[in-house]
Amino acid sequence: MDPTKLWTFVIVGITFAMYIWIAVVTRARTTGGFYVAGHNVPAIFNGMATGADWMSAASFISMAGLISFMGYDGCVYLMGWTGGYVLLALLLAPYLRKFGKFTVPDFVGDRYYSNTARLVAVFCAIFVSFTYVAGQMRGVGVVFSRFLGVGVDYGVVIGTVIVFFYATLGGMKGITWTQVSQYVVLIFAFLIPAFAISHQLTGNPIPQIGFGSTLVEGPHAGETLLRALDQINTDLGLPEYTAAFVKGKKSMIDVFAIAFALMVGTAGLPHVIIRFYTVPTVRAARWSAFWALLFIGALYTTAPAVGAFARVNLIQTLHGQPYETRPEWVKKWEDTGLIVYKDTNGNGLIDGVVRSTETDPAKEMKVDVDIMVLANPEIAKLPPWVVALVAAGGLAAALSTAAGLLLVISSAISHDLMKRVVKPDMTDVEELFFARVAAGLAVIAAGLLGIFPPGFVGQVVAFAFGLAASSFFPVIVLGIFSKRTTKEGAIAGMLSGIGFTTAYIVYFKFIVDQQYNNADHWLLGISPEGIGTVGMLVNFAVTLGVTAFTPPPPQDVQETVEMIRYPREEQHPEKAAGI
Repeated sequence: MDPTKLWTFVIVGITFAMYIWIAVVTRARTTGGFYVAGHNVPAIFNGMATGADWMSAASFISMAGLISFMGYDGCVYLMGWTGGYVLLALLLAPYLRKFGKFTVPDFVGDRYYSNTARLVAVFCAIFVSFTYVAGQMRGVGVVFSRFLGVGVDYGVVIGTVIVFFYATLGGMKGITWTQVSQYVVLIFAFLIPAFAISHQLTGNPIPQIGFGSTLVEGPHAGETLLRALDQINTDLGLPEYTAAFVKGKKSMIDVFAIAFALMVGTAGLPHVIIRFYTVPTVRAARWSAFWALLFIGALYTTAPAVGAFARVNLIQTLHGQPYETRPEWVKKWEDTGLIVYKDTNGNGLIDGVVRSTETDPAKEMKVDVDIMVLANPEIAKLPPWVVALVAAGGLAAALSTAAGLLLVISSAISHDLMKRVVKPDMTDVEELFFARVAAGLAVIAAGLLGIFPPGFVGQVVAFAFGLAASSFFPVIVLGIFSKRTTKEGAIAGMLSGIGFTTAYIVYFKFIVDQQYNNADHWLLGISPEGIGTVGMLVNFAVTLGVTAFTPPPPQDVQETVEMIRYPREEQHPEKAAGI
């Protein structure tokens, strides 16, 4: 057996057995355990679980791949996702934790004193989560297709079975402790090859320093890494790697719109927000936010270097080389359909190595951005166990986020819909049953979305963030900081924001001929990945506009809004009695 496949079976098998064992040992037996892990997860472990929940397949697999091919433009994902987590941790998390409900629809329903608002929020939560989970399941399929030698679709099915087991059995309690172990797996899987390749290329084992260091081997030895990348892109007829806002790159307004949509979309993502309910106190919520940011930063500060290393190695290994003598790893990725070569000039050489969306026929090898992190150890000729470890890390990142999203879908159906609207007298046993059934059905639906995704992993996730930005962010912010905002305004705002954003994405991704899916035809030059920013502004405008013409909320709701703005009870003791 191929050594890489053998190591993959061993390492992935061990990690999967660990996840399932944890889910069995920590399985939820109550609704509180299923939804919020009983409110008793220590802050540091909740930080690790949040990090795993947050760092999805898009962070682990796609982000460095996007940076690798897009250069400066790719860093928009890094800036948006990192800034978004800081925004969430500082602006929203403590207040939502003080409110003390299980879910975002719970907050919306109670804050806006309306089951209609709750139902709209349930719809938005399910829609956003399914969009997001499609990217995760696709990431699982990509990993399995290459390293286990099965098709991408079969890989999605395998991942679906695993998630089905521990998400339906463990609930948030099982998922939390599974995510703690998945964080350990994914961070070691990301950092170990980064250290090795940084030392190999620059002589410095710290990727963040190697990113600005001089190459010590290859045709560009003696040049700094970024200067070499600029030259590589120029030689391929592409804009310089570090160039910004030039022809062939994204415009300033599109970069801003995507970064802002990712940032505020983060603050509206229900699967991240719910993690702050799993700790016992508001103070613990703040500390878990600190720990999560630290754990997330370990990967996010390394990703630009990983993307740069991968691009240098890829071009130096393949560009201008005879296709017949291509490395074995290229052949295996070709079998998955994620590397495609067409000898357009008939010379038998690999002329041009570009991302798969590149349309220039003169650039003969098209590489899917989602394989760059996974292929990086093979390109650098690292040992097979490192290649297998990266595969396990990619699976851990995808599965951890998928489980969190599926729990959001499950709780939205069983708690916010069934318990709070359809059957208020439901017992805990009945609610737990509905929660598990909903989680199981959601896993199956997620698997189908992984088989038929609307784009590559990072792009699909960007759509989800845009939808979250346009639906939840305004009503959460106004729900916390504005006593005057009304249920009519919130309902109209959510529907208009998510409706506009969805219509824009669907039009340019599925309806219009793809030759028109470019800046010349986009609204204000903003791409579908960034349109969530405009959708958010539509939501704010409609919410505030309708609020101005509707009666103010009841007095008790206004007092609750004032109360939750004091994250620590002792700072406002006269309000504590109403908590």
